[in-house]
Amino acid sequence: MPQPISENQWVLTARRQISELSAVEGKKPLLTIAKSVRNKVELSMRPRQPGNRITLPFEWCERQWGDCYVRIRNVYAYAAKGHTLVEAAELAQAKAPSKNRNWAAYAKDFKHWKMTADSGIKLTTWEHDYEPVITMAIGLLTAKKAPITAQALVLACVSEFRTGCRMRKIRVRSLVSFLSYCVDQHHLPDAWAPPKNLKPLIGTEKPAEAIRRKADAFAHDQQIIDLIESLPTEVGPQRDREAAMQWADATRLLAELGLRPIELLHLKVKTEEISGEAYWWCTYEKKGGNGATKARRIYPLPLVGADGEVQQWNLMARWRAGLIKLPPLESGNGAGECWKTYFVRRPAWVSLKELMLSQEDKRLTAYSFRHSYSVRGTRRGIDSGSMATSMGHSIQTHCQHYPWAERSSTADAFAKAHEPLIAG
Repeated sequence: MPQPISENQWVLTARRQISELSAVEGKKPLLTIAKSVRNKVELSMRPRQPGNRITLPFEWCERQWGDCYVRIRNVYAYAAKGHTLVEAAELAQAKAPSKNRNWAAYAKDFKHWKMTADSGIKLTTWEHDYEPVITMAIGLLTAKKAPITAQALVLACVSEFRTGCRMRKIRVRSLVSFLSYCVDQHHLPDAWAPPKNLKPLIGTEKPAEAIRRKADAFAHDQQIIDLIESLPTEVGPQRDREAAMQWADATRLLAELGLRPIELLHLKVKTEEISGEAYWWCTYEKKGGNGATKARRIYPLPLVGADGEVQQWNLMARWRAGLIKLPPLESGNGAGECWKTYFVRRPAWVSLKELMLSQEDKRLTAYSFRHSYSVRGTRRGIDSGSMATSMGHSIQTHCQHYPWAERSSTADAFAKAHEPLIAG
């Protein structure tokens, strides 16, 4: 009786077939095969680039090699026309495009699975770590030019986050978990199986000195005033008008009080026991390398328009009367991201950002209102210590992050030192 062919023998035969199929005169064959970690046939193609490696639904064994080779021939027929292996495999399998898959249903199933099985996460964890990135992914997958690989999708969903940062890491891992679930439970093609090594997708944190300051101040108060007045508080559907009014008030508070976006959720009004004076109070305690900041009193700095008119927003009176309703700020990745999500769709904000970046190389974010508060206070002659107290950080931190404050204080100190000499 003939002896059974050893694994080594059939593998050699298989690799010879793949070499002959993709032979290029004077160069190495374009295709190679290998055994995947799941004991499947892994097919790669030169050049080594995203989309040119796939795992086929065939076991790494002689029994399934015949069918596997037929599939590879069909895939390569499309790849030879300029498609990546991932694209070619989709065409060869005659799979429906991503936009025709019920991604929303997959996400619903995944949420149920994460909360009732697997690690049994809490709703707050789902809303913070998973929902934002999966919602974004579904939007991309149902768009006209949808990503066709897991890697391309993940990169598109984290591109706005700095490499190596904590939020990028959370997003990558959450989306990878979702895609793995879809492949395992909903039998999506292996093109949607995320890579095992996530380090290239997450990236590495840059040295602190290499990270550019996240936000700059506005050029002047009028830019802030115009931005707020551009919101559709009086036009469109009622729901949109109400949202615009909420975001307008939230922005006014950021600008006049110099708040961190998250501090909108920790804002109160207190009353002096003796004088009866009402004042703003923030209960937020920011934890950092130098310890935690304390709850503090906040001193408003009203904005002044280009015409010299002081903006009378009556924020405290309206707050105490219950006339200020803040927009939802606890969903997604934080209050700052919520603010960004709303304003990124506002033409006035988009055009202002582009203008400031192109003309002054300045970057505007939700934190720009806080930076402008610091500039406004410095211009009005408020010393660095008082500004630091109102803004809720040490004077060292204040001068480090707001260098104009240190420059102004130094200039004032020397000017005062020269006054007696000039007078004499």
